Amino acid sequence: MLQEKIDPVDKARRLAVDFAGHAAHYDKTGDFPFENFTRLFDAGLLGLVTAVEHGGHGAGLAEAQAVISEIARGEPSTALVLAMHYNSHYSLRRFAKWPDHLAERVLTANRLGPALINAAQAEPRIGSPAHGALPETIARRDGDVWRITGHKSYVTGIPVLKWVSLLALTDEEEPRLASFLVPTDSPGLQIEKAWNAAGMHATASDDIILNDVVIPLDDIIESQPASEPLRREEHATAFFFSLISAVYHGVALSARDRVLAFAAHHTPASLGAPLSTVPRIQDGLGEIEVRIATNARLLRSLGEDVDAGRVVGMDGMHVRHVVIDNAVAITSLALELAGNPGLNRDFQLERHHRDAITARSHAPQSHMIRTIAARNALGHLASR
Repeated sequence: MLQEKIDPVDKARRLAVDFAGHAAHYDKTGDFPFENFTRLFDAGLLGLVTAVEHGGHGAGLAEAQAVISEIARGEPSTALVLAMHYNSHYSLRRFAKWPDHLAERVLTANRLGPALINAAQAEPRIGSPAHGALPETIARRDGDVWRITGHKSYVTGIPVLKWVSLLALTDEEEPRLASFLVPTDSPGLQIEKAWNAAGMHATASDDIILNDVVIPLDDIIESQPASEPLRREEHATAFFFSLISAVYHGVALSARDRVLAFAAHHTPASLGAPLSTVPRIQDGLGEIEVRIATNARLLRSLGEDVDAGRVVGMDGMHVRHVVIDNAVAITSLALELAGNPGLNRDFQLERHHRDAITARSHAPQSHMIRTIAARNALGHLASR
């Protein structure tokens, strides 16, 4: 599948140009962009972070960020689903937690066709596991199988997913928090249309309802005692938050490109010169450039540190906070600079802004990140 030597970032850039032509349609209709994932597979990009010996490129975080941002410049819903897929495959490759038979199942399918995977962790009543509550989805052991019943929210990309890595609480005498590999075509698994956010319409981040879904006893990816906080490895956390951030950096780049071209070429009759000659407009465009450069530098630095195996601590969350806040500010400022034309749906700027503000739905939200940062700082102070 990967015998042709290609530059994945360049391939993503060229695909994104085509994807952009249909992005407004997907935003308007909420249709899922199935064709985009067929093309990503044909380009070899579904295996970007998969190990070379399993038919992938073996790419690290810095290259994955760049690919995700390029795809997001074209169609960000596609980029978000792809980011979730990369996150699962990076975890599979780097942390060796997956049982061999499950790893082989997922890796083989990824070589043969679009076979995407995402985690299913959030729930309607408890929200994200980041909030600290145990899942209400229960895995009950029945002989040599598990029977899983529950309700999961925000399962991004569910129409195209072949599997979900589903977090559930076992009903054992000493309960475990366990991630199960659950095929999305399992009897008893139902998709419930629930995604109706301001933006990112085509992500199909809908709910799934499980009613006595049967899973083989050995199909647990990993588990831990339920009495312990959910384990998070720092590089895995940084990888996840960095790719989420890269999606919205790509959205901000699209907004920047559009408002920059508009300011350079739009000449109001009352001005007799392009908008870009107005000092106030130049100041706004300059602010956008500063925020874009800041995001790019933060993402690249974090990616290089993770790829080099350096300690990153909580920086994944910190970078996610800054990049998403900057993306929202960039798209908001672009709308302001474009004036009335920017509010026209055909102009796309308002779509970019709606997509950017939807980033704030990702847990942990910014206020939680700030609280965690404060507690860490206070803890360090107390230990001196």
